[in-house]
Amino acid sequence: MRDAVVEAARFLARRCGERITLCDVADHVGYSPYHLARTFERQLGQPPGQFLSAHRFQLAKRLLLSTDERVIDVCDAVGFTSVGTFTARFTAAVGRSPVEFRRLPDVLADFPPRPVVVPGQERGGGTVTGSARLTPAAQAALPDAAIYVGLFPRRSARGFPVSGSLLGESGDYLLTDVPPGRYWLLATALPARDDVQAQLVPGRSVAGAAAEPVHVSPGSPLHHRDVDLDLGPDWSAPVLIALPPLASAGPSR
Repeated sequence: MRDAVVEAARFLARRCGERITLCDVADHVGYSPYHLARTFERQLGQPPGQFLSAHRFQLAKRLLLSTDERVIDVCDAVGFTSVGTFTARFTAAVGRSPVEFRRLPDVLADFPPRPVVVPGQERGGGTVTGSARLTPAAQAALPDAAIYVGLFPRRSARGFPVSGSLLGESGDYLLTDVPPGRYWLLATALPARDDVQAQLVPGRSVAGAAAEPVHVSPGSPLHHRDVDLDLGPDWSAPVLIALPPLASAGPSR
């Protein structure tokens, strides 16, 4: 079944600009839609529809930065029929609206990302420490890596992290003022010395997640999680959140 899930993921990634359905994917791999959806989410951590949307938004990001197409035309090009739905869901996933995202290269040209810690909103709250390391394959693909880590309420980096950091050379991180809750530590690496567009829409996914979630409570304020970042396959779900502006001193909007 793993082979069928991977083939379904390839199919969705390859045809993300088309208006395809779960039935189309299920027919392609020879399984029932119900069985495929359950197995897909269990093995890849998200349902097929969310996986497809991630690739659509990544394509939309690329079109917004490389063309002068109107947002409504970008919406149509990535398989959405409602520009309102597209804009709302893009903003929720990326952390910026399509119009704001298109302006980011100018902001980052004047205010490039620098190592930084963005604390949570619970003054005196929990602290999470650890190290983020690239596997040999990831190092070979991304020799000059800027590593971002963040805490998210789900196992996908959507919207803004509860607390996050752009790491320095040591690869160690310290996240502070974390409110009580259950979070996933997620990390991704971007090409630090490439142009702004490559940092906002990287060509390959280099990412990782801590093996266990973090449970922050008043009685357990300190936690430690290490994370390994590996080079993902070409069909893997992209990290959508616009990370470089979170480590920039430029205007937030």
